[in-house]
Amino acid sequence: MKRNKIIYWISTGLFCAFLLLTSISYLTDPSFVNIFKHLGFPQYFRVELAIAKILGVLILLISRLPSRFKEWCYVGFGITLISGMIAHINSGDSVGYIFNVIFWFILLIISYIYWHKKITEEASSATI
Repeated sequence: MKRNKIIYWISTGLFCAFLLLTSISYLTDPSFVNIFKHLGFPQYFRVELAIAKILGVLILLISRLPSRFKEWCYVGFGITLISGMIAHINSGDSVGYIFNVIFWFILLIISYIYWHKKITEEASSATI
């Protein structure tokens, strides 16, 4: 169904744009050095996380890659968001940070659900 594809691409596109923007900020914006210090993370983790997010976005957006890669990306992004939320809570950050993470986590879940609907539809239309 066309509706499922539209929901998938909108949720995935927004989520991937968010990840790309934060990844670029991690690498270029000096304020993120202080944010990672505040959260208790070492600076090398900021660079690793930026690179992992960029690679994960590419995997989510390239349609022809095996489903197993995409599954692991969804899991990795979910763990990253949950860990980020825990870090903000432990650092005493405001509720706004937590709601921000929850919003992106919900968008990730929507993308995941509609990705499964999309591949199921594609598989059923290929067998007809």
